[in-house]
Amino acid sequence: MCGIVGIVSKTHVNQAIYDALTVLQHRGQDAAGIVTSEENKLYLRKDNGLVKDVFRTRHMKRLIGNIGIGHVRYPTAGSSSSAEAQPFYVNSPYGITLAHNGNLTNAEQLAEDIYREDLRHINTTSDSEVLLNIFAHELQQQKHSLKPTPEMIFNAIARVHKRVRGGYAVVALIAGYGIVAFRDPHGIRPAVFGRRDTAEGSEYMVASESVALDALDFKLERDIAPGEAIVITEQGELFTQQCAEYSVLTPCIFEHVYFARADSIMDGIAVYKARLRMGEKLADKIMREHADHDIDVVIPIPDTSRSSALELANRLGVKYREGFMKNRYIGRTFIMPGQQQRKKSVKQKLNALDLEFRGKNVLLVDDSIVRGTTCEQIIEMAREAGAKKVYFASAAPAVRYPNVYGIDMPAKEEFIANNRSTEEIAREIGADWLIYQDLDDLIQSCVEGSKTEARAFDCSVFTGEYVTGDVDDAYFAHLSELRNDASKGKRADMENVGIDLHNEAESES
Repeated sequence: MCGIVGIVSKTHVNQAIYDALTVLQHRGQDAAGIVTSEENKLYLRKDNGLVKDVFRTRHMKRLIGNIGIGHVRYPTAGSSSSAEAQPFYVNSPYGITLAHNGNLTNAEQLAEDIYREDLRHINTTSDSEVLLNIFAHELQQQKHSLKPTPEMIFNAIARVHKRVRGGYAVVALIAGYGIVAFRDPHGIRPAVFGRRDTAEGSEYMVASESVALDALDFKLERDIAPGEAIVITEQGELFTQQCAEYSVLTPCIFEHVYFARADSIMDGIAVYKARLRMGEKLADKIMREHADHDIDVVIPIPDTSRSSALELANRLGVKYREGFMKNRYIGRTFIMPGQQQRKKSVKQKLNALDLEFRGKNVLLVDDSIVRGTTCEQIIEMAREAGAKKVYFASAAPAVRYPNVYGIDMPAKEEFIANNRSTEEIAREIGADWLIYQDLDDLIQSCVEGSKTEARAFDCSVFTGEYVTGDVDDAYFAHLSELRNDASKGKRADMENVGIDLHNEAESES
């Protein structure tokens, strides 16, 4: 999962993009990058780390220009090397930089095609670099001119959609021309754009989530439609066109469960309201299955589950309490590589308040259960704090299948729900009982009361049904090799060796 932003302004955009990336930091804590443009020249800064650590005053001073794009990243199947921080750059045609949120399911075949047929070179394992080169090649195939036109760009993106499969939301900067943004034909990954009117004229902004627009006082215009592309020139001209032959809105439902900020609106769905409804429907299921429950208190596992837990408690007529204090300087454990690091981080991240647990029957609420590592440790913490009984509720159904569209979920064998019943999972994590949200209720939580055209979602992590229709057992086997913790550990070791050799070479020179 990543966050993207692009701004066309009447003044320098470096600070605005920085501010937007800090708002989108929850979408990626591995790396950050900004590219700006002035007088046909591009200025780039990117590296591993949080936004506040990657960009210092000296970097910001060099990022001049009134247009620019930015990216925050956490790695999926690829490397976590700083060489794969985004945006990526190619000099032909025109000079293009690109940032991408998502995952291409045919990236390896595309990389081979790029080398053999497009005669282009890929220097990393990132599918974002693949996507950039596909776009650059298709733009180069259009009628040549000193500057591109919206028609040329739209034609190129139409060709991109024909070649590329998977989930992707893209923002690109063409030197001396403007910004381009587009979304995959299923709208799996989110993207919105907004406008801000000034005395000098209209300014435009593209971002992964509407909350980034809010932070910079841009008015949300709308979501970028599935398969649609928008072009914003340096002069502030806006062009839009549907570029996919076939498009249907099936956004990733896991955005609403976990990734998106609660104050964002995605595809007409208010994330906060959707999470409240998740709590309501989960409470109704508890009343059906545990009508004689003895729950004394409902406690959320911070932060994403708070909205659901609060409404669940209200619906059950049970006290809601904050039982865990969170250290906000520890990253999101879901996206941390390595089982040992995740286990260590849970203890560093959360501390139980004994007075909310001692002598009580507690219902813990989390947004989802993936590996089970976090909830198992948290249940243990609750018992150590004196809870009599510990029940567990998940605002999402059981996660049984990998996400192939840009969320770094583990290999299927590492899911705690893999080949286990709900009762078996409860025993595994140490809960007295466990309840999952029903999928139909999750979907209804998103669509009820929303101004959305979405009536279907990518629910593949729960069902194993992939909306692009191109995911098979061979792809899963390959994905498992890339995503299991053992493979990630080997890649990390290799990258560290590379870093050590680089540092050694620098010291010798």
